[in-house]
Amino acid sequence: MGPRDLKIEQFRSYPPLARKVAEQNLDALRGLPLSFLPSLLRELIEYDFKFPAERKALDDELRNLSTLSREQSREWLEGFSAITLSPRLEQFDWINSPAQFVEQLSAHLWTTHQLDAFRMAANSYADRLRAALPPAAPPVPRLGISIVGQGVTSYEGPLFRKLRPHGAYFRRISPENGLRFLLDAVSARSKAHPVPYAHWYIDGGEAAEHNPELTSISYAALEPVRGALLRRMRAEIARPGMGPEMLRTLMAQLHPADLGIARSLDPLLDRFQIKLLTEGSGTQIFSTSFAQWAAREALRRAQPLTLMVRFAARQRQKPMNELLAEGREITEPDYTGSLVDADMGAYYNWLNQQRLPGAEKSLFVAWFEGHNAALAIGPAMPRGTESDTPTDLRQLLSWMA
Repeated sequence: MGPRDLKIEQFRSYPPLARKVAEQNLDALRGLPLSFLPSLLRELIEYDFKFPAERKALDDELRNLSTLSREQSREWLEGFSAITLSPRLEQFDWINSPAQFVEQLSAHLWTTHQLDAFRMAANSYADRLRAALPPAAPPVPRLGISIVGQGVTSYEGPLFRKLRPHGAYFRRISPENGLRFLLDAVSARSKAHPVPYAHWYIDGGEAAEHNPELTSISYAALEPVRGALLRRMRAEIARPGMGPEMLRTLMAQLHPADLGIARSLDPLLDRFQIKLLTEGSGTQIFSTSFAQWAAREALRRAQPLTLMVRFAARQRQKPMNELLAEGREITEPDYTGSLVDADMGAYYNWLNQQRLPGAEKSLFVAWFEGHNAALAIGPAMPRGTESDTPTDLRQLLSWMA
């Protein structure tokens, strides 16, 4: 069956909101090439569990496809139409399993030497879409905060080397009440701009007391879920013939209830947390990896106005089989190694924030928790400078504003 034969009954397994969107855009879906449509359905089938920014982007894309003339549609999608598919792919249940179709499509493109042609078609489509739907600037400059070095008593190495060329480095920040100042700033922004999923607090350890209105996740709070996932991973790895690709596919199909998360008032956040643990590399066993991946995905998907990430100490690295082994000994925290990880993580957080609309006005703060070093990036901060002026984080934030 091809896209032109689509009927609304075929979307009955989709969640309610996704099924409604499919019904509203059925004509547009029917006009898409099979090499393109499942990628769109992969996003659509998750519509009920997407953040507002993601839903708006998908709604806008479908509305744009619906308004294209036949000639415009041909121009936009001709690259995809030229892709040849195998009979196996054409007969695949791409409506109900679009993600699995896309995985198999990737292998098919590679073996048939069509990967470059598909990439060119995808880039061309993305360029046209960006031109037709330019992103809107945020209502207030974004603020990113990365807190590194929790538990580190002393460190003589240089910090924030990759960030320093982009902002001002402060050597004499008073650490007293620093965490509270930053949490209060995040809370004040959430009250001034009460937008769902627009203000986040991610903690790589145990979350500090904070405003419950913030969207918050922590590594410590997910310990039971991580344990359940690791037990499932060990059971699957022990099965004959189980390889990494099959394990990845099985993990991607897990739902919150599969790992012991009871039904809550926020199914979007539940699904987000499960995806962090099942799709991220090392997020199940390294707190720094968890914090970094959570920040990346929050920025990419929710596009928050405020994102505060607090890194914590991870366990010392060992061979992966030993880390995954049942009954393994808990190793001591690697405070210095975690600080190095978090320092690079702060840089990645800034880079990912810069990919969002309004980057030229965005603000970013990195702080060595409990110590005197901090860095600030923003329009009011002179780039590549250093300061020995005594101050605190509250004053630093006011200078940035």
